[in-house]
Amino acid sequence: MKIGILISGRGSNLKSLIAACAEPGFPAEIVAVISNRPEAAGLAIARAAGLPALVIDHKLYPDRESFDAELNRALEAAGVELVCNAGFMRILSDGFVARWHNRQINIHPSLLPAFKGLHVHRRVLEEGVRITGCTVHFVRPAMDEGPIIAQAAVAVKPDDTPETLAARVLEAEHRLYPAALGLVASGRARVRGGIVEIDDMKGSRCGPMFVPAPD
Repeated sequence: MKIGILISGRGSNLKSLIAACAEPGFPAEIVAVISNRPEAAGLAIARAAGLPALVIDHKLYPDRESFDAELNRALEAAGVELVCNAGFMRILSDGFVARWHNRQINIHPSLLPAFKGLHVHRRVLEEGVRITGCTVHFVRPAMDEGPIIAQAAVAVKPDDTPETLAARVLEAEHRLYPAALGLVASGRARVRGGIVEIDDMKGSRCGPMFVPAPD
């Protein structure tokens, strides 16, 4: 499956997806990396890997719809079949999301539906949560909503700060996102009735993949 990756910053999840796609037999190929920020460090990661890297600066467009239209044109021109948001800090228009319905996935640093939005790790600590994690889901118009493909749990330690917790959740993201992409790209994960069903290797069906917290 040909995938396009949308980034806005350092590209750490991009790097993990590049590594996964380089593995023999992995069912996805990266054909485009697009950033809305010219200074995004992830662009250098993409170019170093020999991948097409494009900037579509949202500041050059008068509104969200015109930016999204150009983004859509670039993805279609590259032959993208599945869009992966990887630290893409833009809210996409309903029209764009509708065009890529069940063909766009995102990773969020919490166990959705808990802690949608920004400043996740600070809020987790303020609420006294003991288990947090990350989620890969299909994109829907509402922020951080959509059928869940896979989740990984991360234990919250008594002495955690937002920074230390963020670092451990990010490690989990780097493992989870390639695994979830593999499920979608291989056709094993699909949306039925608003919920993701996953075919196991024997053809049986189960719900979203969940990775428990380490001891």
